[in-house]
Amino acid sequence: MFARQQQAIAAIATAPGRGAVGIVRVSGRQLAPLIEALCGRALKPREASYLPFRARDGAIIDQGLALFFPAPHSFTGEDVLELQAHGGPVVLQLLLARCLEAAAEVEPGTGQPRLAGLRVAEPGEFSQRAFLNDKIDLAQAEAIADLIDASTEAAARSASRSLSGAFSAEIHGLRDALIHLRMLVEATLDFPEEEIDFLRQADASGQLSKLQQILGAILNKARQGALLREGIKVVIAGQPNAGKSSLLNALAGAELAIVTPIPGTTRDKVQQTIQIEGVPVHVIDTAGLRDSDDEVERIGIAHAWDAIGAADVVLFLHDLTRVQATDYALADAVIADTLAQKLSSKVPVLDVWNKLDASSGPSPAAGLALSAKTGSGLEALRRKLLELAGWQSTAEGVYLARARHVEALRRVDGHLMEATAHLAAQAQALDLLAEELRLAQNALSEITGEFTSDDLLGVIFSRFCIGK
Repeated sequence: MFARQQQAIAAIATAPGRGAVGIVRVSGRQLAPLIEALCGRALKPREASYLPFRARDGAIIDQGLALFFPAPHSFTGEDVLELQAHGGPVVLQLLLARCLEAAAEVEPGTGQPRLAGLRVAEPGEFSQRAFLNDKIDLAQAEAIADLIDASTEAAARSASRSLSGAFSAEIHGLRDALIHLRMLVEATLDFPEEEIDFLRQADASGQLSKLQQILGAILNKARQGALLREGIKVVIAGQPNAGKSSLLNALAGAELAIVTPIPGTTRDKVQQTIQIEGVPVHVIDTAGLRDSDDEVERIGIAHAWDAIGAADVVLFLHDLTRVQATDYALADAVIADTLAQKLSSKVPVLDVWNKLDASSGPSPAAGLALSAKTGSGLEALRRKLLELAGWQSTAEGVYLARARHVEALRRVDGHLMEATAHLAAQAQALDLLAEELRLAQNALSEITGEFTSDDLLGVIFSRFCIGK
């Protein structure tokens, strides 16, 4: 029985549904017998051939293009066959079934199956094999999925930059400089009898400081890239009839939520993703916060508080036409106190004063005043949201990054800070300095997959689509 990683794999590589073209992809070792069975002849490497794809009895399943990429010059590093047929789901299923059938058939003259062990690929398995065969590193593999899932043009461009290796190159450069510093520290530990102070002569302190500066720049771009990938979750909260649904509609530029003068119209969450300078912003309109005897409305209010608890930013919407009313002001104060109790200090709450067009009084000094009806003040709100998220519109060379990348870089930063403290203690703490540098290198290597657990690999590739 073949080991699972040695088995050939096949899958439909295009999205489900009807289309002009669909692709069936096969990857494995020694695909020549399978190619002969499916295409009726051998294929020239990296050259498209238009031919019929035949069933076992010789009937034509479809006609299309066949391409063969021999190992190691392929995406996976193995032999790869791509059959490009018409994009009907039945046609592609027939082709996939024929691949599996032909692989199991006995090869004339050998008595052996053409391709023993061919099976349907698991999600992300083609990309996983490319990683395992050193065709791409882990950050590049993740960039493939991120490019497919990109929800904005900026995210797609940044994912493409990561896929090309820009992010990995910076990580490798930082790692190489870290290894050089580790070598100096280990040399000092290995030869304590030497009078030469390796670390001082090599300016280890200066090297460590430079490492931290380079890391800071990489971490900043990674944070920007994580914003492009994940976006920011913004929850609009406030009393009934403050204009929450109107604000959602204004930001989205569409009538998504029902707007009426009746308090409690919104009973559950309404969400829409918008783009601000290419950053995905997930805006969530919630039920008005108040005491209610209506069971359905109370459930909606509970859902609102759940959404608020998971927000990156909360827009606390106030009605400028009612702020002078004592009951309204007291209710706003209660909501403000509850927000302070429920939210982490890291989650910003922005006071937004709506209905500027209908108010004759002065705008409050704190927060932003706007009119969801006329659009006045919306651009200032958009800029403020990006500011609260930490987005830098002037950032250049941003590559798409994931939360795990940012977390790994933060751990590297922590280890380098500890290393700086140990270096200041000089000989008394050189072994601790060496350990912190080793841990920093391991954290860096987790990003590219040079030091990664199998469990993490399983989680990452299982989230890919089948056929990729």
